Amino acid sequence: MAQPATGPAEGAGTDPSTTLAATAVHPVDEKLPPARLLPAALQHIAAMYAGVVTPPLIIGQAVGLDTAGMTRLIAASLLIAGLATVLQTVGLGRFAGNRLPFVNAASSAGIAPMLAIAETSAPGHQLPSIYGAVIVAGVFCLAVGPFFGRLLRFFPPLVTGVVITLIGVTLMPVPVAWARGGDATADDFGAMKYLALAAFTLVVILLVQRFGRGFLKQVALLLGMFTGTLAAIPFGMADFAALESAPLAALPTPFAFGTPEFRPAAILSLCIVMLVLMTESSAGMLALGEICDRRTDGRTITRGLRTDGIATLLGPVFGGFPTSAFAQNVGVVSLTRVRSRYVVAAAGAVLLVLGAFPVLGAVVSLVPMPVLGGAGIVLFGSIAVSGIRTLAEAGLDDSSNIILVAVALGAGITPLAAPTFYAGFPAWAQTVLGSGISAGALVAVVLNLFFHHLGTHSRPAVALKSS
Repeated sequence: MAQPATGPAEGAGTDPSTTLAATAVHPVDEKLPPARLLPAALQHIAAMYAGVVTPPLIIGQAVGLDTAGMTRLIAASLLIAGLATVLQTVGLGRFAGNRLPFVNAASSAGIAPMLAIAETSAPGHQLPSIYGAVIVAGVFCLAVGPFFGRLLRFFPPLVTGVVITLIGVTLMPVPVAWARGGDATADDFGAMKYLALAAFTLVVILLVQRFGRGFLKQVALLLGMFTGTLAAIPFGMADFAALESAPLAALPTPFAFGTPEFRPAAILSLCIVMLVLMTESSAGMLALGEICDRRTDGRTITRGLRTDGIATLLGPVFGGFPTSAFAQNVGVVSLTRVRSRYVVAAAGAVLLVLGAFPVLGAVVSLVPMPVLGGAGIVLFGSIAVSGIRTLAEAGLDDSSNIILVAVALGAGITPLAAPTFYAGFPAWAQTVLGSGISAGALVAVVLNLFFHHLGTHSRPAVALKSS
């Protein structure tokens, strides 16, 4: 029997580069030392924090929650974001988690439809109606997720660009109202002191963005909000009541805002939004796959969307909202080139801690409404810009595409320009059409089918792009 070779001859024809390639860890799976991991994780927290707390702030204000209710709502959003992000990055076998540096949290895309649901619900039934619709939207995502890859052709950049643009445009009245003081019934609503504070916050953000470098530019929004809050304290425009009354540590109570109620019109509007969120998540996964040099296939997208569905389904139990990808964190990965999924998992763990300690979430409520208004103009305006950038890649040199975008944007802006336009319609139609995002999405999808699918085989729809 031949004896194995020993000594210097062992491995004599082996290519060292091949051995190195076999043992090297992919950047996505790299486990960084704490000294590098924690700062990188905090960058992700800084980039996403304002976006995470925006939905609970807006919805909570709209339904008239008191200080304690707002604190619980913010804590719940942070907790669900942490759970979803950890599940997405670490994964759960072959069932869920795309195992990319992917951040999941409550999306701003659902705000306008949820506000429409709140406006058409009786007092005391607003949040239950919203949460009932969110639960069904989560089930819808779990059911459709495995087949969503086949539906992506119905959501080309032409459609998603319209929807993302409408998200930013239809939300713009919110920061404008914040800049005027937030409470439209107050005698001093729109007072110059509020407008001056909002303008000051906006100027600080612009200055940091212009002259800051690296990490400072990434946290320009937070620096502006922090500076604006400090400037508001001497004038008595910062309320410390929430910080004083918030419990130090407490897990969110299941169904603390009431038993979910299931209204067909509300469910339809949020299922439409869920399709948009699934499209955004799919695009984010494709983009991260390219940035991280790890191919994103159909199974990866399915596992990622299944995580969205799980988080959306469980969110309402504790007070969360529809969950999706955070595009700004894709930008962080692209800019920093730190591609480790464990960095984002650590960021998710930090969000879990913030959610478990309501007193930390209450710190956000210290920010005066005018300060949020100044920052919100940048935040929501940037969403609209993202939509415009997507439309720029959608082939607007085609007259059919121009008409599609024009009509869809018109349908989406109508509720904003004339809030009572659908007042004579049935309640279910008001819920769907009264949201500019839902109305614009419906029109965009239908017109895309009409122009690019029905009766034609020579002009297939443009596929979803990772950009």
